[in-house]
Amino acid sequence: MAIKNESGVTQFILLGLSKTPELEIVCFVIFLIVYLFTIAGNVLIIVTIHVSSNLHSPMYFFLSNLSFLDLCYSTVTVPKSLANSLSQTKTISFNNCMAQLFFLHFFGGAECLHLTLMAYDRYVAICNPLRYTTIMSRRTCLQLVVFTWVGGFIHSFTQVLLTIQLPFCGPNEIDHFFCDVHPLSLLACSSFLINETVAVANNGSITLGCFLVLLISYIYIISTILQIRSAEGRRKAFSTCASHLLVVTLFFVPCVFIYMRPSVTFSADKSVSMFYTLVTPLLNPLIYTLRNEEVKKAMTKLRVGKSFF
Repeated sequence: MAIKNESGVTQFILLGLSKTPELEIVCFVIFLIVYLFTIAGNVLIIVTIHVSSNLHSPMYFFLSNLSFLDLCYSTVTVPKSLANSLSQTKTISFNNCMAQLFFLHFFGGAECLHLTLMAYDRYVAICNPLRYTTIMSRRTCLQLVVFTWVGGFIHSFTQVLLTIQLPFCGPNEIDHFFCDVHPLSLLACSSFLINETVAVANNGSITLGCFLVLLISYIYIISTILQIRSAEGRRKAFSTCASHLLVVTLFFVPCVFIYMRPSVTFSADKSVSMFYTLVTPLLNPLIYTLRNEEVKKAMTKLRVGKSFF
């Protein structure tokens, strides 16, 4: 469905990461390699969890959903950036820009909530192990995952609704490699303080809010782990939580830096944005597989089974 645009701008120009042709080729090669490995790694995790019966537990169900979110999240920005690296025009229509903005915040918001959900899963597993199977039933897990997707949709819809109300009358050059709230707000003909305040508050509620909930959850989790008498039990619990904490830090810290401030530009914005849209979706499957023996064993069996057939 076409978005009604009251301004005179019908398309935008994405300036990308560099204006030098040689550097654009380098960026294209790096983006392509990282994106291909991102697809391969996340698809491998989804398939492994799906076909391995010993991984059909809430933790791995949430992990497979996280891999799917990472796939979608990186696909929103990377293919267009790859196309622009080889193009002379580097344009994106107004409607496509709004669509990119919507899906960027849809999958990004869902991932914020999903990482918080995974922390809750670890909290129940470590702090209430005897009630874990009762609390984290299959029905409850499905309902919680649906909640993360609905929350991401509401967050994204709010961001797009605030952005399309801005008057764009030129210039139309976005100093970024994808459409986002802050770069678009800088192109508005007039300042909409209310829109900007609501956008920052909306971003802050989902990024900083989830991050604080995560920190509080892990304070309880770590305090419980320290009370475990078995050294092997403490090691296993710390290993699982360390993987999740690393993923959370890599995702939330850049997001807080980008979205928890007014529409101003910093020289590091592109690099930070590239990190959480390109690098983090690649690192997530590596972090979880390299620190998880069960997933590595399941992948080995999957590889042996394929070789046999």
